[in-house]
Amino acid sequence: MELVKELLILLLRIITILPLILMVTLFMGRRSIGELPVFDFLILISLAAVVGADIADPDIGHIHTAVAIILIGIVQKLVSRWKIRNRKIGKLITFEPTVVITDGKFIIENMKKIQYSIDNVLMMLREKDIFDISIVKMAIIEANGNLSVLKKPSKASIAMEDLNIYNKQPDIAYPVIMEGELYTDVLKDLGLDEIWVRQELKGMNITDIDTVFFASVDYENNLHVSLKKEIVKKPPRLSH
Repeated sequence: MELVKELLILLLRIITILPLILMVTLFMGRRSIGELPVFDFLILISLAAVVGADIADPDIGHIHTAVAIILIGIVQKLVSRWKIRNRKIGKLITFEPTVVITDGKFIIENMKKIQYSIDNVLMMLREKDIFDISIVKMAIIEANGNLSVLKKPSKASIAMEDLNIYNKQPDIAYPVIMEGELYTDVLKDLGLDEIWVRQELKGMNITDIDTVFFASVDYENNLHVSLKKEIVKKPPRLSH
């Protein structure tokens, strides 16, 4: 009987707490649900922790949980208003947009600052249907962690029929060097080898593969290279 009583209390807590969470979340605004900037992410984690403790531990006063949820929602709403009225406050609790690619070259320094690896960025590019870094004019990691991409003008989305172009090869390039490591298996699949890569690099005055941060080969066997210590012209700083 004691177990049944505890289960009924647990069920009652869940039934009463879920509508309250829904109301507080809607009160905080749609932006908190859809974009999850860092502060809103912390708010949701706090809500999850409070609710999880309430459900898992019957000794915690249920009314205290409800009050905590309401107070968290109010704090989030107040901070959101302060962010709108005062940009300095917004910058203190929100990440700045960070440029990670410019003119097809990785900005390694910026990637290290936000702790994004080359694999993270390449995956996010593929999610944007971009498989060749050389067509990227600028790529930006936004405050909410999403990637925004500006293609080079010649690669802007245009209906092929408008230009009477048909059966054009897709813009796709295969990574063959990542952080100084040569992918011989990929080269073999492309009908190439290490000698070809070294010859291409030599034509670019690059004598050591270890100095290459990223290199890819497209369908026309064009080698695109981004060096570890390459001097990249950084675009003006972006602010939210």
